[in-house]
Amino acid sequence: MYQVGILTLSDKGSCGEREDESGPLLAEMVSAIANVVRYQVIGDDQEEIVLLLKEWVDDLHLDFILTTGGTGLSPRDVTPQATASVLDYQISGMAEAMRASSLTKTPRAMLSRALVGVRQQTLIINLPGSPRAARENFEVLLPVIPHALAKLLGDPADCAISEDE
Repeated sequence: MYQVGILTLSDKGSCGEREDESGPLLAEMVSAIANVVRYQVIGDDQEEIVLLLKEWVDDLHLDFILTTGGTGLSPRDVTPQATASVLDYQISGMAEAMRASSLTKTPRAMLSRALVGVRQQTLIINLPGSPRAARENFEVLLPVIPHALAKLLGDPADCAISEDE
């Protein structure tokens, strides 16, 4: 089982004005492949997000991190900027896949600035803050996460899909 951290970014959630529904939903969705070893709700503060992401990667060595919230256009939506500042590289195809799938449901999906990338050997995935959007976006990525994590951990097998898959 992989080790995952779930970070909800919400000013209202961090001060108790709104219950976090997306974080627990994501925890349920990953339960078949990962143990949630960190879960936290913090405000939309870029410096705090950066510090927490670095701690979870550099000190805890989590296999992957799911963030939920702060991926839109409002001035307090700083999750992509915070994430970009800690990544070694992006995996743009995963973010593009989420947006492409979401575009079949709403034209507003093109406003998402969510990133997916890697710091050291940890996969970091930004997801929208609404429970429905978080679920729909994560469903797109979930089938490839075990393969992505295996590759990050050095799996030398070819990436081509066999006829049996």
